[in-house]
Amino acid sequence: MTDLSAITSFTRTAHPALREELEKAIAPAGDHGTQELQAMITYQLGWTGENAGPKAEGKLLRALFCLLACQAAGREWKDALPAAAAVELIHNFSLIHDDIEDNSQLRRGRPTVWKIWGEAQAINAGDAIFALANSSLLNLAETVSLKAALKAGKLFHATCLRLTQGQHLDIAFEDQDQVQLETYWQMVGGKTAALLAFSLEGGALCAEVDPKIQAHYHDFGHYLGMAFQIQDDILGIWGDEELTGKSTTGDLITRKKTLPVLYGLAQNGEFAKAWSSGEIKPDNAPRLAEILDSEGGLAYAQSSADQMTGLALEALEKADPQGEAGEILFKTARQLLSRRD
Repeated sequence: MTDLSAITSFTRTAHPALREELEKAIAPAGDHGTQELQAMITYQLGWTGENAGPKAEGKLLRALFCLLACQAAGREWKDALPAAAAVELIHNFSLIHDDIEDNSQLRRGRPTVWKIWGEAQAINAGDAIFALANSSLLNLAETVSLKAALKAGKLFHATCLRLTQGQHLDIAFEDQDQVQLETYWQMVGGKTAALLAFSLEGGALCAEVDPKIQAHYHDFGHYLGMAFQIQDDILGIWGDEELTGKSTTGDLITRKKTLPVLYGLAQNGEFAKAWSSGEIKPDNAPRLAEILDSEGGLAYAQSSADQMTGLALEALEKADPQGEAGEILFKTARQLLSRRD
């Protein structure tokens, strides 16, 4: 499991307040005889249902990063709680819809919302969470200046659009024989990096610091998200199954167009020929991974991850986060960027 010890203490401190903010945010979901809708949302958040608890809830990293950025930029982290709750809700909105679009039956070891309640109700629950997230963000008007709250709202809406654009590209890749590397970066920039970038920039915006500092926090989140996705791509083919908890042949068998795969296809060599020859089966996937490695797929992906890691840490240095919160951001970023699962 990824070592996130640097953020553990802050998580214990901030979690009760974040949970309270989230509970307040989702309370209206059951107002009109729709208690089941609210139950679907609490299930998605990991609070209720079989095996509810910390594992089902997730690490809450995006919300915690929002709070840390606010504190590191010079303001009390509690002032950013409405934004942090909005971030966590939008993240879960995207997960509900992703699970439907990917036909995923499990999420964090539990049946997905659509698997229990059906696709139609799951889509509706995701839409409800989207609305609740926007309502939560409006509560910033009570903790920061109205000007900052309006800026956060504009930025939040742009982020939600980037999320859907990234997901659009990801789905479109499935039916495309050729995908350009540039299009991959656009996809990851939306699907994975956009919300993380908002988490950091939004936190700094709540602190109402100079726009240049906010931009550095944005870049930190953006490049952190890009590096994180590339690491996922690498681990999906060459990871340690005992650490990742999933098969390292899965991404190849499902013909997922990850960064190393796209690089291998662009070389038009033995890997590209094997990929285009038809179905990839579990017994030949390991050999295909070896070929991809020999043709530079792993080296290219690792080099790209290293580049994004450097840019992320450089941006955080420029943001100059202060105090214990700043130290936690640096330490947590390094732990995430060196993960093996």
